[in-house]
Amino acid sequence: MKAATELYTDKMSLQAIADALALNPIKVRKLLITAGVYESDTAKLVQQTFNAFRETQSYSAAVTSTMSALQLSRPSVTSYLPYEKGVYFPEEADASNISTGAERQRHYRAVVALKKDPCEVNLWKCVVAFRGYKFKTMSGLPFTYMLKKGRGDEFTKELWIDRREDSKSLAWSSVMLAYHNIGKIGEVVDRPKALGDIRGVSYIYGLFYRFGLIDVPDKAKEKMAEQ
Repeated sequence: MKAATELYTDKMSLQAIADALALNPIKVRKLLITAGVYESDTAKLVQQTFNAFRETQSYSAAVTSTMSALQLSRPSVTSYLPYEKGVYFPEEADASNISTGAERQRHYRAVVALKKDPCEVNLWKCVVAFRGYKFKTMSGLPFTYMLKKGRGDEFTKELWIDRREDSKSLAWSSVMLAYHNIGKIGEVVDRPKALGDIRGVSYIYGLFYRFGLIDVPDKAKEKMAEQ
């Protein structure tokens, strides 16, 4: 938000700011509205209309009423409203740089997207979102993983599992092999080996359970529960 505001006060266009910050112009505008530095007739009209409805309605209902009153789509209305829950952070932002609440929201969004559309792309997005998260194996042993960046400042598709004093790599091909061995999304998988005789499958089992791709036996749930 600070960077966008500074660039905007330097008379840069929304598109130029978006290009500089690797965001889209609509998100830039919403950041500037949240910061209180962006003004336009449309933004003023949408916000005044929304605020009038918001006095007696929930957030969602007020958005719907504003849509009807101004004959605008929901994305158009919300794009002219400030962020409700704090500053926007890209999905690649390190967990140490965002609040616990923001991190939980990032996890939630990633899991919901994967459940709606179970595919390799959304599975990878979950992996990116949950780096540094404390998972547990079926036996209750905690572990985390990290991702390294390669060319183009993009994450390489290899998970570095941190169990004790050292780390071991988990190939993305192994994760995908286990993924394709899931019979039905959300069904109970009795043990890690049921996903295949795959190197690191005990860790993959923990990931898949947290991501909602599989369910686990009740006894395992007690050991794998978050603390």
